[in-house]
Amino acid sequence: MGTKVIAGKTVQVNDEGFMTNPNEWTKDIACEIALQEGIPDLTPAHWKIIEFCRQQGANGGKAPTLRQITTGTGASTKELFTLFPKGPAKKVARISGLGKPEGCV
Repeated sequence: MGTKVIAGKTVQVNDEGFMTNPNEWTKDIACEIALQEGIPDLTPAHWKIIEFCRQQGANGGKAPTLRQITTGTGASTKELFTLFPKGPAKKVARISGLGKPEGCV
């Protein structure tokens, strides 16, 4: 494990770049990670998903799976792939300051 400076703040990350301490997360960090992931602007639709994931992470200690996100937010899988292209569960977990979801490669 190491550290990385994101949005001017030093945070703890694992070998894959996922934050290891969700308490270090801020909205500015989310915006910078999203930009790194190829998402230039986080819309209200993005924030709805991010906030759901943050809440699930706080309640269960883990990032939610794609199925849990679609069920919990009412967003379709297609919508998630539109909002977070090429691996939405993994991208939204990274942007939300959570660990990699179980089952993601």
